[in-house]
Amino acid sequence: MGCRCFTRLTNGFSKKIENHAHAVALHMMFYNFGRVHKTLRVTPAMQAGITDHVWSLEEIAALPQ
Repeated sequence: MGCRCFTRLTNGFSKKIENHAHAVALHMMFYNFGRVHKTLRVTPAMQAGITDHVWSLEEIAALPQ
């Protein structure tokens, strides 16, 4: 339910495979780098030692495509 591009009856439904791939990539990037998880109390990327801070949406959006 976190990524609405999989659900057919919403405005966020991906009709093109390219748009779907971008939506899934953006969702996974935010899930791993920008969202603090309750059980970990940090992001999965911080737990794995990939980064040292929670990424903002601005940082994620500024990444090269």
